[in-house]
Amino acid sequence: MRIHTGENPSTSQQCGVSFTQKGILSMDMKIHTGREALHACPQCGKGFHQHRNLKLHMKGSQGERPFTCQQCGKHFNQKVNLKYHMRVHTGENHFTCHQCGVSFTQKAVLNKHMRNHTREKPYTCLQCGKSFDQSEKLEVHMRIHTGESPFTCQQCGKHFSQKTNLTRHMRIHTGEKSYTCLQCGKSFYQHVNLKVHMKIHNREKPYSCRQCGKSFAQQGNLNVHMKIHTEENPFNCQQCGKSFNRKGNLKYHMRIHTGEKPYSCPQCGVSFTQKAVLNRHMRNHTRKKPYTCLQCGKCFDQNEKLEEHMRIHTGENPSTSQQCGVSFTQNGILNRHMKIKTVEKPYICPQCGKGFHQHRNREVHMKIHSGESHFICQQCGKRFKRKGNLKDHMRIHTRESPFTCLQCGKSFNQKAHFNSHTRAHTGEKPYTCPQCGKKFHHQGNFKVHVKIHTGESPFTCHQCGKSFNRKGNLNDHMRVHTGESPFTCPQCGKSFTQRGSLNRHMRAHTGGEVIHMP
Repeated sequence: MRIHTGENPSTSQQCGVSFTQKGILSMDMKIHTGREALHACPQCGKGFHQHRNLKLHMKGSQGERPFTCQQCGKHFNQKVNLKYHMRVHTGENHFTCHQCGVSFTQKAVLNKHMRNHTREKPYTCLQCGKSFDQSEKLEVHMRIHTGESPFTCQQCGKHFSQKTNLTRHMRIHTGEKSYTCLQCGKSFYQHVNLKVHMKIHNREKPYSCRQCGKSFAQQGNLNVHMKIHTEENPFNCQQCGKSFNRKGNLKYHMRIHTGEKPYSCPQCGVSFTQKAVLNRHMRNHTRKKPYTCLQCGKCFDQNEKLEEHMRIHTGENPSTSQQCGVSFTQNGILNRHMKIKTVEKPYICPQCGKGFHQHRNREVHMKIHSGESHFICQQCGKRFKRKGNLKDHMRIHTRESPFTCLQCGKSFNQKAHFNSHTRAHTGEKPYTCPQCGKKFHHQGNFKVHVKIHTGESPFTCHQCGKSFNRKGNLNDHMRVHTGESPFTCPQCGKSFTQRGSLNRHMRAHTGGEVIHMP
């Protein structure tokens, strides 16, 4: 009779929902409390609050689905599920949300939907207090506490707490990437990864930091960024004590200690500690540059490089040195600049003790000791430890000088030489000695100058024992012993041990005009 009268005398104390029968209330309470399920599946161990749910589950495990849709042939283990399914064909939606007008085939789905509007989370975990809007989510969450992982991969034996995680995992074995970006063709295992990727093309960064205003495409990246402001680094390396704000970064860091490089390039055999670094490296072989600047059409192999490039068009220089006031388009360049200012060299070579501002520079330097040179010039056979050095070297053969000064027209085959040259016009001296305050146009001159204060002369002549603070000075000195005079005057044939001496000599022929001989 309570069905006809609408009387619901049994009310849940946790969510406030009323029921016509006390037994139904008891079942609801089991869901809220996350109490141990009394009925366990003998095949997979999954637990159920009610015996009839176990029976239905067993039908699914045994492949028993006696109820068949006459229109599409799909099978179901419950008659009610077939009934709900038929509404897909009939278009029947009995249950409509009064707030937004969306209709549903089942009342249970409408109830779940309503919680999006009410923000109601009636299902609470008694162990940690976390609340959920659906009982299924609470059940999945409880596996964190119980350690239950009932879904097993038949190929590698890995266990998962959710079936959806197993489904995603299986794509690793099958190589299936069902979700493809229509703009650049990149494919993904999961739809959520494609959605995040699309934000790169749309320039969409909906997650903003309230402290500094920086925006991010993903909530997770904002969460990590916030730890910069809070200085929170909860993940500590047990070997060296270094702290990290992400567990993944600690994992990558540990490979420095273990020497593990699990990701190898199938084309050249070089190994890397991170898959993302391998992916970037692979673009060197494929020449793939999927990220395009919409203003000038220039393409890049990494989204980060495109973002840095965009600052050329916007004129944005967000990173400013507190010591000299110079601004930079990239935070990484500011960090390198600050190390030059402070003469900080935290990365030490374990074989010779030489220090470096950056970890990657030490990695390149270590190849000197190991003799490792992956990049070979096909014209002269010369080997290089960096691809960039090989690229610069190739311009000797092609006589290409792509970097041209707009003020004087002089061209250079390397961007670093071009940057150094432009400082002659601007008068900029960004490298300051912290001991005496002297400023320099070029980093190389700054490094040599610092050795005056330290007394460091690492380049020693093996014939007479004299030491020099520059390798070039040692090379010039060695000609005293060898008698070599490689710089010859084209007018009178006189030879010199140094180019500077030849340039000074040329003034006698030119009447004082300065000529720099090649």
